[in-house]
Amino acid sequence: QVHLVESGGGLVQPGGSLTLSCEASTTFFIIYPMGWYRQAPGQQRELVATITGTGSTNYANSLSGRFTISRDNAKKTVYLQMNSLKPEDTAVYYCNLPTQSKTYWGQGTQVTVSS
Repeated sequence: QVHLVESGGGLVQPGGSLTLSCEASTTFFIIYPMGWYRQAPGQQRELVATITGTGSTNYANSLSGRFTISRDNAKKTVYLQMNSLKPEDTAVYYCNLPTQSKTYWGQGTQVTVSS
């Protein structure tokens, strides 16, 4: 069983920045890819970014380079640095860890971009 715990969400003004963290409780963290997803009210959950165990990254096209995913394998933590935030970035952000048998999700952290 893998537990994922997100943190770092909150209220931020448009144009501001936030960094989300997701810590995983798994021994073999380095072998797993990790991802960040988000779900806005009334919308489907969508991909934000993914990162492999060796650091290769992939981003949703709509982000225009504003977000950066990274990981610290020693701390078993994945990060999402979000810059130039817009009101449309408001959502619950989830991290996930896909394995061959199951995909694990965190409980989510709320990000609200508003003046």
